[in-house]
Amino acid sequence: MKRIVSKNLTGERALFKCRDTHISDSSFFDGESPLKESKNILVERCTFSWKYPLWYSSSINVINSRFTAEARAGIWYTSSIVVKDVIYEAVKGFRKCNNLILENVTFNDKDVTETLWNCHNVTIKNVKIGGPYFGMGCSSVKIDSLYIDGDYAFDGAKDVEIHNSKFITKDAFWNCENITIYDSYIEGEYFGWNSKNVKLVRCTVSSLQGFCYMENLIMEDCKIYDTTLAFEYSSVNAKILTSVDSIKNPLSGKIICKGVDEIILDDDDIDHTQCQIIVED
Repeated sequence: MKRIVSKNLTGERALFKCRDTHISDSSFFDGESPLKESKNILVERCTFSWKYPLWYSSSINVINSRFTAEARAGIWYTSSIVVKDVIYEAVKGFRKCNNLILENVTFNDKDVTETLWNCHNVTIKNVKIGGPYFGMGCSSVKIDSLYIDGDYAFDGAKDVEIHNSKFITKDAFWNCENITIYDSYIEGEYFGWNSKNVKLVRCTVSSLQGFCYMENLIMEDCKIYDTTLAFEYSSVNAKILTSVDSIKNPLSGKIICKGVDEIILDDDDIDHTQCQIIVED
């Protein structure tokens, strides 16, 4: 590989169509699209401080580097990319990428919005983000140890498997399909509306009016707190290890729990015999 070491790289398209190159200890600034159309690039200990640094690229490794707030819309239309040990401070990162790995990445600003949209074949491990609309429209996603503190996570996502994660996010996992979440904590209003084939295993959930308008919701050995008006117009099979504050007008299935403070069955258009609510000692 060619080597670029300790350079200040400026100007539009500074390394346009760069190939087979190891770039280290360098800075990109004052010029957009510095690595557009690049291929087979290793970036180490570098700083990106201008717009559109990696568009239409492939076979990219970015290690131990930083994307400042000025590096907005940073990585779009790029395939086969690994981003590891990175601080990411810019909005609108990662759009329409394929075969993306994010590992030990911190999106280090509460206002890092509109990130990871419409990406496919994504692996996420030990990632933190504080902004809204993370993961919208993504598919084929594997996650371990993701922390989100920002609303509307994973709207419209498909085929997502999640382990050991924490979500503080209202309206999470809306309009989704084929979502499985293991051993995670979820806090936020209106979880999962309009989604189907969602499975939660050993999760703890706090969600006002959560689990509504869902098709084929499965909950195994989950705990629910501070959750009222749950399961409205949903088909559900749930084994819940706690009491539930209130359940309202589920469509079908079975809900097993330790207690229910209130059951509301006030919609005469529903056949309420189609859903069993069983309280276990």
